[in-house]
Amino acid sequence: MTEAVKPRRRYESRRRAEQAERTRTDILEAAGVLFRDQGYGVPMTAIAARAGVVVETVYRIFGSKASLFTAVVEALLAGGPARARIPVEDRPAIRAVRDEPDPRTQVARYAATQPGIHRRAGPLLRALRDAKAGDAELTRLWDDLEAWRYEGQGRFAERLAEEGVLRRELSIAEAKDVLWTLCSLATYDSLVRDRGWTDKRYEAWLSSSLAVELLGC
Repeated sequence: MTEAVKPRRRYESRRRAEQAERTRTDILEAAGVLFRDQGYGVPMTAIAARAGVVVETVYRIFGSKASLFTAVVEALLAGGPARARIPVEDRPAIRAVRDEPDPRTQVARYAATQPGIHRRAGPLLRALRDAKAGDAELTRLWDDLEAWRYEGQGRFAERLAEEGVLRRELSIAEAKDVLWTLCSLATYDSLVRDRGWTDKRYEAWLSSSLAVELLGC
């Protein structure tokens, strides 16, 4: 009798897990659309309604609007909610950078990840940046996201240092600052949105600039 029950329990458990993941994805997708169209001020009730759930479910899964916004940004940076579940170091684009033996090609592959990131996450980040003036909560959220970006990009600088290819007179801290500045949304917007560069031209410039600043070549 016990053996007959176990498969059904496993099936029900798997089905509940799949339903929970589907609900989480629905909320992320709904929030992404509404944050982009209405800004950070969109009510959580509106996000819940678009996702087809009650607002308590949104809070149960994400805890707060700030945490939900961060999760939406993370999903956009990764290329979707499913990819966001994959550890950063295991994502194909990051593996391609990590496993590349030639330093200049490694930097070029890193630069190639940036246009897509800015296209996907840019609308939400611009909305947050424009709304944070005079709002302590939004300023903290912006600062947290920038610190998270600095930490993530800093790992690439540390890897270059570990491989012994970082420009000799450049400290790891300075290399992190270079990455954080050149790969910022502000730099992308200045060149692509304000000056009319194509993503391809921006990527080529970024690759060349990072190679000179980080590798000295």
